[in-house]
Amino acid sequence: MEKSCKGVLYLVATPIGNLDDITLRAINVLKEADLIAAEDTRHTLKLLNHLNISKPMISYHRHNEEFRCEFLINKLKEGENIALVSDAGTPGISDPGEEIVRKCIDENIKIVPIPGACAMINALISSGISTKEFCFFGFLPLNKKNRKEKLSEIKDINKTIILYEAPHKIKNTLEDLKDVLDDNRRVVLAREITKIHEEFIRGNIDELLSKADNLKGEMVLIIEGNFTKKENELNNLSLEEHYKYYEKQGFDKKDIIKKIAKDRNVNKNEIYKVFVNKKEK
Repeated sequence: MEKSCKGVLYLVATPIGNLDDITLRAINVLKEADLIAAEDTRHTLKLLNHLNISKPMISYHRHNEEFRCEFLINKLKEGENIALVSDAGTPGISDPGEEIVRKCIDENIKIVPIPGACAMINALISSGISTKEFCFFGFLPLNKKNRKEKLSEIKDINKTIILYEAPHKIKNTLEDLKDVLDDNRRVVLAREITKIHEEFIRGNIDELLSKADNLKGEMVLIIEGNFTKKENELNNLSLEEHYKYYEKQGFDKKDIIKKIAKDRNVNKNEIYKVFVNKKEK
């Protein structure tokens, strides 16, 4: 760990469930830090006890973030190294951290990320939905007007969408999404990732709604992007452009050929022959 006239702010990712999901580097940083700033000191104490680490801690959460930043910045200026952790996962991702990072940049204090668990990434890679491009929205707004605007935005995005949600709100959120999503849009609900009851529920909105009662645990929603286009728009594309359009969405060659054939109302063998002939040339 670095020592200089100014300290270093370490953004330390911690487990999202299974306590073994922590890197050796993260453990070393927690051991060597002068101070640990934790979203919930009681929660972090469980992790530190599991790792046999004893360190001074201070709370750093949404409700004290503004005035706690000044205290932490002063400590960093005095040369102390601080490890910032949230209750689970990566600090700053729907958790406190963004504010102190900005202040450190303003004060020319070094920031070092310590990579590790992140719920949205693990949900995405296990979803079966395209990972090529995605938009992360965190938790939907509670304000009705803002929520409606965000849902309207989600409706038209042609990239994979990632949302966080609390278990007691998941049914209402799925019902809100049902109002804006196509019936055939693929959705995956990932819950309790890395824990004993880890589960991935895949289907469309109606299928997820039928299973949404009494679900527990932290939840991530992965929603397929809106890839619908008017038929005449697609048919105005060249075959190569048409192919690339679906390729960008993560479909394999076989499915792309089927989709092009359906869009153009021709036999899929005709489309297949075109691409085989091009390849042979």
